[in-house]
Amino acid sequence: MEMTWRWYGENNDSITLDHIRQIPGVTGAVWSLHDKVAGEEWEMESIQEVVDQITSKGLSPAVVESVNVHDDIKLGLPSRDKYIAIYIDTIKKLSQVGVKVICYNFMPIFDWTRTELYKALPDGSNALFYEKNAIQHDPKKMAQRILDGAGDFTMPGWEPERMAKLDDLFKAYEGMTEDMLFDNLQYFLERIIPVCEACDVKMAIHPDDPPWPIFGLPRIIRNRDYIKRFLELVDSPYNGLTLCTGSLGPNLDNDIPAIIREFHDRIHFAHIRNVKVYDNGDFIEVSHRGKDGNVDVYDVLKAYHDNDFKGYIRPDHGRHLWGEEKNCRPGYGLYDRALGVMYMLGVWDSLDKRKEE
Repeated sequence: MEMTWRWYGENNDSITLDHIRQIPGVTGAVWSLHDKVAGEEWEMESIQEVVDQITSKGLSPAVVESVNVHDDIKLGLPSRDKYIAIYIDTIKKLSQVGVKVICYNFMPIFDWTRTELYKALPDGSNALFYEKNAIQHDPKKMAQRILDGAGDFTMPGWEPERMAKLDDLFKAYEGMTEDMLFDNLQYFLERIIPVCEACDVKMAIHPDDPPWPIFGLPRIIRNRDYIKRFLELVDSPYNGLTLCTGSLGPNLDNDIPAIIREFHDRIHFAHIRNVKVYDNGDFIEVSHRGKDGNVDVYDVLKAYHDNDFKGYIRPDHGRHLWGEEKNCRPGYGLYDRALGVMYMLGVWDSLDKRKEE
């Protein structure tokens, strides 16, 4: 496997490429053009600029997270073909600079959803928190809390321009069912996957976070059966998964190691994080150490190792440690994720040694 780290770009991340390359075992920077909104053209000059920044530090730019999907595609509107053509153009351009995997999602309106960005943990750190009952209330208030908490940092999926149009978006998605969303996703995939096959770029869909419907919106990448249905929409190795343990983990019925073992050959990118789920359904993000939450990170890594996983892995959201929340993007501090890298590599190294014995 290849250990990577999400980087939001120069002047948009408190963590620099020099920080990243000093973390043992990290070989790649996962990137995007974060000033682009869904459906906007990615110019080759802008792509090359970021790639050159990454490679100048000896890191690989092979994974992009994300190329966001325009709502017209998710809604199945006649205008979707225009935005699919732009998406295809981006795939072709990214293939020219060595990109091998594109992470994306098909979540209506909201990307990952939390109700609090700095919930205190007993040890004095703080982390992203989800209160299940709070999601039953006004989505605009929740969105504003997220934007206020993010400060000057961009939050993919929570762009202020989109959040300002929440009333229009909810009206557009009125009546959208799971089957309709699956149909619209299939239409999209049937047009882009042949291009991906020709360009040798794998698509890796991210699960819904949290893994259940919110505010009446359907969520279709949330458990084993839905993942299987998704993979069968276009049965190609280039139609694959970003398997995120923190997204699937809040539903305790999701046997994540079993999902990995079943679909390992279609997992191109792995996000690994841990969540602690409370009896009432609330959850908070905790350290990568398995015993600290409900995701057994050791068993997750063993499932990958047993199947000789060659894809890309990154530590996902971490706690904010030692006051860093004052200067970092929520969920994306340096310390806890770096600790997570070392925990995961320690497990992986021990599995390697066991295999050699």
